[in-house]
Amino acid sequence: MVEFEYLKHIPIFEELAPADLAAISEVTIERRYKKNMIIFMEGEPGEGFHYVKNGKVKIVKMASDGREHIINILGPGEVFAEVLLFNHGPYPATAVALEDSVIGIIKNMDLENVVAENSRIALHIIRVMNKKLLHVQLKIKTLALSDTLTRTAQILIRLSHQYGRPVAGGIQIDVDMTRQDLANLVGTTRETVSRVLSSMKKDKVIDLVDQQILILDEKRLNRYRDM
Repeated sequence: MVEFEYLKHIPIFEELAPADLAAISEVTIERRYKKNMIIFMEGEPGEGFHYVKNGKVKIVKMASDGREHIINILGPGEVFAEVLLFNHGPYPATAVALEDSVIGIIKNMDLENVVAENSRIALHIIRVMNKKLLHVQLKIKTLALSDTLTRTAQILIRLSHQYGRPVAGGIQIDVDMTRQDLANLVGTTRETVSRVLSSMKKDKVIDLVDQQILILDEKRLNRYRDM
């Protein structure tokens, strides 16, 4: 069982009544993972619904040629493997700890037992999942209609909102990412995203420090996004 109070800060649970949170707390377990440890592999039998309590997690799909495609990078409070809610299928992607992380897990059978006794929780989860589906549909539309510069700007802005940290001179995206990681998020090649980043750096919109990106001019980056 996890701390009752913490569940209030997870978006999928934050609007639930105290009694509902208590019921979920009783069936939630926590596991700790070191950096680069695999949380689960694509194709393995699905255990249940997961969320990030501490740390960061990347969700990846493997292409037929062995290349890794990053679907998302998640931080505290964000959920993953939610497709397994009320569905006893395999994991559709692989989850890897980007740094030392604490992961909350609610096993399918336990959550189904809680929901069977409380329709409020079921309705709330359905509403939250519907909003997430709309977000995924918007992402697909963006990939189809936007060019690489626009998509890169959109990804950098989203990462800055999730993991940005004010520092001298700008906003540092506090995630260690290789150029290939960023290219996978954008949906392009490493060479293409490197050219885009070099152009942004030349224009003094961003700076590149080791594996991290520093946003120097947020207004101009937003203009790239809206092109």
